[in-house]
Amino acid sequence: MGPTGSGKTDLAAAIAATLPLEIVSVDAAMVYRGMDIGTAKPSRELLARAPHHLIDLIDPAERYSAARFLADAKRAMGEIAARGRMPMLVGGTMLYFRAFQSGLARLPAADARIRLELDARAARAGWPALHAELARLDPAAAARIRPGDRQRIQRALEVIELTGAPISAQQREDLRGAASSADLCLVLAPEDRAALHGRLESRFQEMLRRGLLDEVRALRARGDLDADLPSMRLIGYRQLWEHLEGRANLESAAEKAVIATRQLARRQLTWLRAEPRAEWFDALDPGTPERVAARIDRWRRGQ
Repeated sequence: MGPTGSGKTDLAAAIAATLPLEIVSVDAAMVYRGMDIGTAKPSRELLARAPHHLIDLIDPAERYSAARFLADAKRAMGEIAARGRMPMLVGGTMLYFRAFQSGLARLPAADARIRLELDARAARAGWPALHAELARLDPAAAARIRPGDRQRIQRALEVIELTGAPISAQQREDLRGAASSADLCLVLAPEDRAALHGRLESRFQEMLRRGLLDEVRALRARGDLDADLPSMRLIGYRQLWEHLEGRANLESAAEKAVIATRQLARRQLTWLRAEPRAEWFDALDPGTPERVAARIDRWRRGQ
């Protein structure tokens, strides 16, 4: 585990080359196909050396959820174990790690902001119109809910907004966690936070040089994506979409993206500091890769 920009992908690939491990991505951004630069997705060369599970799963027009991650991760781990190897979960999406460790509540708590937005939309278009939207997103739920049942329409749409998954599917899913108390939990994070901030800014500028703006431009040109989709709300994509809409110049958009990335890293570090069993390694220490590999090997051998 670790904050964005800490070098988790490269370290994991190096370790997977020396130990009988397979990488399972724990990243809510890398699941989208065609979104490679802005998600810092591993290069084709790296993926050829160290294949990753749970990358390039869905189209950007689709929604992914922690519940679906949990199901996908369990399946991938079972397949890895069947090959006589061990899974190494790598990423920075802390909600997914929490789902893996503790499972998920069957349904999320109410969200006042989302409910107000749904009420406002219903005031403009009517609850039958929102029911029609629900029929498109969750046909099974819509079939059980009357077009005038404001409360149940609101709840079903709220759950989709909060989780990215239909309420009908979540009611059928096994949402128990998959972690074991014997799992080894490692955190890769720079001890020097200022250095991490510098790396994040440099990384975003490198993304721009590699063509991130063209990547966002191509996504926007598809015509079936909009700025409210979870994929387009990802850091970098959201700010550059605003730039392409003429609401910010490129310099301002880039600055907003870097600030948002730093804020994300801060939230990730706050979550990681609450991990009771995690062992920390300095991402900037040249000796860290060797020490991490040795620690995993000792754990694998039961030492």
